[in-house]
Amino acid sequence: MTQKHLQFLVFLALTCATPCFAKDATEATWNTYMAEGNRAFKQSDYVQAEKEFSLAVEQAGKFGADDKRLGSSLNSLGMVYRSQGKYDEAEKIYKRSLDIAKAHGLMDTDVAATLNNLAMLNGVQGKTDEAEMLFKTALGIDEKVLGPDHANVATDLNNLAELYRRMHKTKEAEPLYKRVVAIREKVLGPMHPDLAYTLNGLGVFYCEQGKYAEAEPLFERALAIDEKALGANDPAAVITMKNYASLLVETKREAEAKNLEARIEAIEDQQ
Repeated sequence: MTQKHLQFLVFLALTCATPCFAKDATEATWNTYMAEGNRAFKQSDYVQAEKEFSLAVEQAGKFGADDKRLGSSLNSLGMVYRSQGKYDEAEKIYKRSLDIAKAHGLMDTDVAATLNNLAMLNGVQGKTDEAEMLFKTALGIDEKVLGPDHANVATDLNNLAELYRRMHKTKEAEPLYKRVVAIREKVLGPMHPDLAYTLNGLGVFYCEQGKYAEAEPLFERALAIDEKALGANDPAAVITMKNYASLLVETKREAEAKNLEARIEAIEDQQ
């Protein structure tokens, strides 16, 4: 989904004597702010997410100006700003996070994560050339550091494929989507929501070209995964249903489309 899904860093508690108790408490507080911010963001409660991640940034500042936890907090706050359309604020936050990540080395997965976020920001602003360059740079870092079949690499590839789809670069997008499917099937398994996300994206890609026969089994498979892994009422499943319903309309299967649309309406009425 998993657009680039921010990889929140998990830090092990330090083994130390009594003088470190204050630091442990500070880290526990930071972890709480990050967890609450992530929960609010997933629920699209951006006001609460901004509050929690701002507190996480403040708390992480106690670890030091170049601490990775501060970079992670800034990345999360930038994600909220981007979702709110606060692009100038998001860019400033991401660049600050990038400076922290680079302090730990240019070939670092945190650098790649921040570059992905900057790329997505450029993408929503229509700066597609800048976005493409940043996505490619992030991909190069993750491939070198993590290997060609890592889950992070699949996310990088998916982001680049989505950008190419929006740019109507079909020849460039299709092989990337297929590579993502192969990696996610191998690394995450055949019933993972991230795989469903890519199958849905590839289905949209084919629909936009009028290749409905290729798209339909992808939507069917994505929906089956989402329903089993997340539940039939999950927003990801609903998105796939809507895409599938549009395909049914385009292929003149109105009765099937109406049945699916009624199901979507029932789910949304409950939410």
